[in-house]
Amino acid sequence: MGQHGDKAREALLDAAEELFARFGIDAVSNRRIAEHAGTANHSAVAYHFGGREELIRALVTRHTADTSRRRAELAAGLNPNPALPELLACLILPWVEHLGSLPVPSWRARFVYQLRAVPSMQEVLAGSVLANPLTEDLIGRLEAATGELAPTTRYGRSWILGNMVLGVSAEYEARIQDGAEKANWTGVGYFLIDASAGMLSAPVTHPGDFLTQPSAVYLP
Repeated sequence: MGQHGDKAREALLDAAEELFARFGIDAVSNRRIAEHAGTANHSAVAYHFGGREELIRALVTRHTADTSRRRAELAAGLNPNPALPELLACLILPWVEHLGSLPVPSWRARFVYQLRAVPSMQEVLAGSVLANPLTEDLIGRLEAATGELAPTTRYGRSWILGNMVLGVSAEYEARIQDGAEKANWTGVGYFLIDASAGMLSAPVTHPGDFLTQPSAVYLP
């Protein structure tokens, strides 16, 4: 694909990320994305990506090379028996540091949060995690570090962890755009690490089956 095609593809990705973040995945048509990208070709999404799901996959993996490199750096510095916050830092810090590197306004956190809310799109998001052996290994080590928890308790807390990290990131991103917050993504990252470690290590006062199926920590 030539330089013109690459620019058109990037414009479509930018437009889709913003519209999905603002209005939700199912509320935005391919035609609207093309128009927001400034093209008169209403079939541009199909032409450049092959279809809607391929466009969303491209959005999910758009910045994963940067976060993967940072995650590998942090994981390489772990000692043989890392504490829970150290494992969580490897998962959370690359995500929030990447958000901090984006221009304002950014839409990344709100897009991923919207994506996680759509059941049909969760497989796409999960695939981006499982395609990365390092992330999968870190999640496995996190599960081992919380081995005293019953599986159903771990599933439930992992579900809360994912929603918390993405939800806080999405709201913070919006507050920065509105001028309500001065960006301090590193501070937010360590706040989320502490909160996540506290939740995962909290005592169980009443056993139950809140969730009976695994719920992964999705952080692209």
